[in-house]
Amino acid sequence: MKILGIIPARFGSTRFEGKPLALINGKMMIQRVFEQARKATKLADVVVATDDERIVHAVEGFGGKAVMTSADHKSGTDRCREVVEKIGRDFDAVINIQGDEPYINPLQINQIAELISDDDTPLASLCKPIKDEDELKSPNAVKVVFDKNGKALYFSRFAIPYLRNKVEHIYYKHIGIYAYKCDVLKEVAALPQSGLELAESLEQLRWLENGYTVRMGVTEFESYSVDVPDDILKIEKVFKE
Repeated sequence: MKILGIIPARFGSTRFEGKPLALINGKMMIQRVFEQARKATKLADVVVATDDERIVHAVEGFGGKAVMTSADHKSGTDRCREVVEKIGRDFDAVINIQGDEPYINPLQINQIAELISDDDTPLASLCKPIKDEDELKSPNAVKVVFDKNGKALYFSRFAIPYLRNKVEHIYYKHIGIYAYKCDVLKEVAALPQSGLELAESLEQLRWLENGYTVRMGVTEFESYSVDVPDDILKIEKVFKE
């Protein structure tokens, strides 16, 4: 299967303007994400999808590929769809790689690529066991429950399920990387926002509400994202070079 890796990157983040161009251990964040994605052996190609010429110039400056997309997109999924319409007709599937995870593990990308390569998998994502109590309680850490076949049942900012009885249970944190078959990407991007999506502000609930299957893979690799400038210092301490 021929898979395209797409890294959506917006310049105008409300909490951190110009985030893709911020330096992390001496390199721009978008460069680090791109270089990590290029290490994934399951990807046929990697491109950055952006709405700003400054990011295009930066990506081309370090030898990467960038595609200009509309500034009106509400999500990375919408941005990925535009890239497929412009350059992705020869690909079977797309992996939406978060542009704010500078040290994403290439093995995670390979893992989700294997999931989406299954003929019966229209959409795929990853999750990780939660081992920290604060993370379990945080609405910023999205949780997911899935069935015995790995198909997502629900995503929530709340700790689900509620343990009424004292039983052993593993909670899972959703890792925000997505894979779509190209035809499915076009379908889900065209869907109107759903009630559950609006309630929790989670795009993937729109897919579940409309009957799409999201196959989950379990990873042990932690994800480190940059949401605000202070996060850079934290990540630099973890990944000292």
